[in-house]
Amino acid sequence: MVNKADSHYSSTDAKSRFSPVDGHFSLHRSIDWTGAFWVASGVAALVLFSMGAITATVGKPAWIVWIISISFGFIQAFTYAEIAGLFPHKSGGTSVYGAVAWINYSKLIPPLSIWCNWIAWAPVLAIGSGLAAGYILTTLFPADAVINTWQITLLDLSFLKADLTLRVNATFIVGATLMIIVFAIQNGGILRSAKATMILGLSSLIPLLLLALIPILTGDMPSEHFFPLKPLAFDDSGYVIDGEWDLNGWILLAGGLFIAAWSTYAFETAVCYTREFKNPRTDTFKAILFSGLLCLIAFTLIPLAFQGHLGLGDLVQMETLDSSGSVVSPAVYDGMLASEIYSGMGVAKALSGILGGSAILMNFFVVMLVLALLLPIMTAMSGSSRTLYQGAVDGLLPKYLSHVNDNGAPTRAMWTNLVVNLLLLSLSDYVFLLAASNVSYIIFNFLNLNAGWIHRIDRPQWDRPYRAPNILMAIGGVLAFVNLALMALGANIWGAGTLISGFIVAALIIPIFCWRHYVVDKGKFPKAMLDDMKLGGEAKAEKRAGALPYIVLVAGVMTIAVIRYAIS
Repeated sequence: MVNKADSHYSSTDAKSRFSPVDGHFSLHRSIDWTGAFWVASGVAALVLFSMGAITATVGKPAWIVWIISISFGFIQAFTYAEIAGLFPHKSGGTSVYGAVAWINYSKLIPPLSIWCNWIAWAPVLAIGSGLAAGYILTTLFPADAVINTWQITLLDLSFLKADLTLRVNATFIVGATLMIIVFAIQNGGILRSAKATMILGLSSLIPLLLLALIPILTGDMPSEHFFPLKPLAFDDSGYVIDGEWDLNGWILLAGGLFIAAWSTYAFETAVCYTREFKNPRTDTFKAILFSGLLCLIAFTLIPLAFQGHLGLGDLVQMETLDSSGSVVSPAVYDGMLASEIYSGMGVAKALSGILGGSAILMNFFVVMLVLALLLPIMTAMSGSSRTLYQGAVDGLLPKYLSHVNDNGAPTRAMWTNLVVNLLLLSLSDYVFLLAASNVSYIIFNFLNLNAGWIHRIDRPQWDRPYRAPNILMAIGGVLAFVNLALMALGANIWGAGTLISGFIVAALIIPIFCWRHYVVDKGKFPKAMLDDMKLGGEAKAEKRAGALPYIVLVAGVMTIAVIRYAIS
């Protein structure tokens, strides 16, 4: 039986450039799976965002955290590949395809899914451009130069996390410039974006992966840098010691797995471009499979190489206190615990150290890392803007986001990304930003891993170009709850307000959706969404899954509530 998605696609010229929403231009079918692979390749560079933070939190088991997390992400991808194949006429990725599964059961869940996906992806622009700007500034100017030290504080946010502020400084200005450059490239459409990311990937990501092999091949991997597998702890003087696998130890591990998921699960963005594939039936699965294999290699080798070369680290200088007991200067550590590795700013120096540590090499690696960081910025702007675009087309997000220029680029969604990230770029703590946005990402993964089996029950006869093995879809359903448990257990180690901040941001979609649906659209969905809601040509959609989706939602809320109560 042919489903609605196929009939929609077959009746629409693949080269059509007119939007189903506003009669203007729409996305172009101009790439194959390799184009999506290169656009999604920026996900592999996300390891640079949180590698130091995870090691500085978990300790020696950090390398295991990355292996477990990317394994979870790889298993989940098979569910996402199946549901993406159901909708070759849609763009925007997993949250869009999963939204159709939930919409017959609740109008509020689909916009929550799409919103949470965008909230999780959007900060990549700010974090990546901020790190790249930092590399550029520290390379061109001394650390104590005025250009690196001036700052205007706009707002104190210490009630969320200590020392968190909104500020404007040189990093903000340079980072904003980099985002605008990426915007200009993306404005030319997905084909130009794919070519640009291919160049960036070949010139930065591949050398980074090859460099990560050196410590492994040379044996620069002392066993004491990895074992014993005990969580990080400190004695009263600040010296590093082995912790215990008590409740605190498991909370640290959960926190590490929670924050790693933001990077390791993210290659699902490869299916954001289904509407732009020349042959979505075959390109969709290939795009996510090969993107997953690249990330499996990157998220295994790069953390192993860094931890093997640098080691966990030891106390170099004890913290200094004043007469009142306040910290004058924090403790200083080397290795993976060094503050510059935590922030990401010391990665170039560490890479040059693998090859001898010369200044020339360090400058070379700075250039390489700037290019590598532009990759996830490109990936995030491409994927998240298409999520906003399709959400608007489907009647779940503000209508103005459905505009596309004559190059097939969703420009208004891209402008929205740019403006939001200029605000996020002014945050003083990128790790807190990453953690708070990851709450939304875990919610998104929970909803869409369960969307897989809902689609199977509700749309058993729909054509599936790729059908995930039953065992992998079942494991994906289990991982949906595992992810919630990790979030409930470990999110707040990144700041006491992390979990509640994430929930508040996720809830912001409710008034936005209500305005679009009940005020603008008078309580009716666009025809394209209504067609997708039907389960096989019926005049009215039937909820074949019955009460199961509601039971899953209640079970998810209870999982979080019980764990939070148990550790409070």
